[in-house]
Amino acid sequence: MDAVVEWVDARERLPRDGMPVAAATSGRYPPDREAEPDATSGQDFWLVLPMYFTTLHIDADGTEYRDCFVDSDRVVRLPHGRPCAEPVTHWAELPTLPGMAVHQVVGEEARTALRDIRDE
Repeated sequence: MDAVVEWVDARERLPRDGMPVAAATSGRYPPDREAEPDATSGQDFWLVLPMYFTTLHIDADGTEYRDCFVDSDRVVRLPHGRPCAEPVTHWAELPTLPGMAVHQVVGEEARTALRDIRDE
């Protein structure tokens, strides 16, 4: 199955609240004096991570973030152009589930969908 990815510049448009996305984030790995000479230590990076977008995120320490991207480790990243060590430069909507037009099914619908896709 193929999926077409449309990257959106985070400076131009943001996703809907709660939307799961693939987010391209950039930054620099922290230097590690014990790292191998050819390791990524201290190197610039630009990589894609799964995240979700939210209009309001309250961090564990009570800090409020607006219009931000949050990864599975609850690391908050802001759209490019706002102060952030690892800003999100671009984002793309995640592909839908195989053979479906949605990103999520729950409960009995999930069991039925999995059974149907396995029987193909």
